[in-house]
Amino acid sequence: MSVDVAIRQVERADLLAVVRIERACFSDPWPHDAFERLLDEPAFLVAVRDGAVVGYIVADRTPNHGRDIGHIKDLAVHPDARGEGIGRTLLRSGLARLRATGVAVVRLEVRESNDPARSLYADEGFEPIRRVGGYYRDGEDALVLIVDLAEWADGDAAETS
Repeated sequence: MSVDVAIRQVERADLLAVVRIERACFSDPWPHDAFERLLDEPAFLVAVRDGAVVGYIVADRTPNHGRDIGHIKDLAVHPDARGEGIGRTLLRSGLARLRATGVAVVRLEVRESNDPARSLYADEGFEPIRRVGGYYRDGEDALVLIVDLAEWADGDAAETS
C-alpha cells in the first residue's frame, strides 16, 4: 500500500492541527500545553498531505541502565484519512526514530476495546504484558503492550526483502 504523506518532525506551527485531530479522535483529549511540552521529543512526528497535518505520533525515551525504553504516548490519524496506512507509516517511522536514538524496547497503552489499534500494534510485533484496570477516565481498562526494537527491525527487514 502506497501512502501519499510525508513524515517529518513536528513544528510548533503544527500544534493547532495536532490538537484538532486529538479532539476529533479521543473522548478525553490532551490539552495544547501537553503537546507543547513534548515538542523536542525525537519521535514527535506528523504526517502531512497537501500541506495539511493528517496524523501524528508522540513518543519519548527514558534512559534505563543502557537499555533505554521508549513510550508511545499518542498516535492518531484524522478520521477522514483513516484506512490508508497513515497510522502504520507513523508507527514505523516513530519506532525507527526511537531505535536510532538507542531505544531497545517500546511500550504503549491501548484501550482494550480499540480493535483497529490493537490489530495494528500486533501486526508490528507488539505483545501484551499486562492489563491496567480503570486506566481511562471512563473506567475502561488499558492493555500495556511492548515490542523489542531489534526483533521489530529484523522482522521489518525480512518483510521488505
